[in-house]
Amino acid sequence: MTRSDARDNRARILDAARAVFSEVGLAAPMREIARQAEVGPATLYRHFPTKRDLIAETYAEQRRACRAIVRDALADPDPWRGFQRLIENILELHARSRGFADAFMAAFPEGDDFAAERERALLAVADLAHRAQRSGHLRSGFLVDDLMLMLMAHRGIQDAPPETRLTASRRFAAYMIEAFRARPETRAPAPP
Repeated sequence: MTRSDARDNRARILDAARAVFSEVGLAAPMREIARQAEVGPATLYRHFPTKRDLIAETYAEQRRACRAIVRDALADPDPWRGFQRLIENILELHARSRGFADAFMAAFPEGDDFAAERERALLAVADLAHRAQRSGHLRSGFLVDDLMLMLMAHRGIQDAPPETRLTASRRFAAYMIEAFRARPETRAPAPP
């Protein structure tokens, strides 16, 4: 097998994994991913010895985007605006990439890739939240666990048809921002 064949196989496996994880979730069998990629199981395991390795590589781009969202939110001189943008952008990322929320929140005890990255992100969000609380805009009782709860609730949007997912996600983000605001506005977010 040539190097270009190996690269093609790897790319097909990753494309198939994105499609299968998007449709079925992270519980999808490796054999189904191999079948969709039109490679044998041995080829799949040669490129990705464990399912954790495949999941990590499948969502590498989303992980980079997540890091950038957190970094940009922290860099905003207005911590409340940074916090709002963090919520909006994270939920949009999750709405566009079915399966990423599951991968982000999953615990892989045999590896620290997602878990360590998740912990770093949550520590950064905690810092941003403290600054937004000190500015008087974020509820004093907000905990980072509330953000994880929000992400778990947002996963339900994944069941919506793809053409309505982003609109529903934006509306959900607006409601969450209002729920986290120290002095919520009396009007509801604009309808989609």
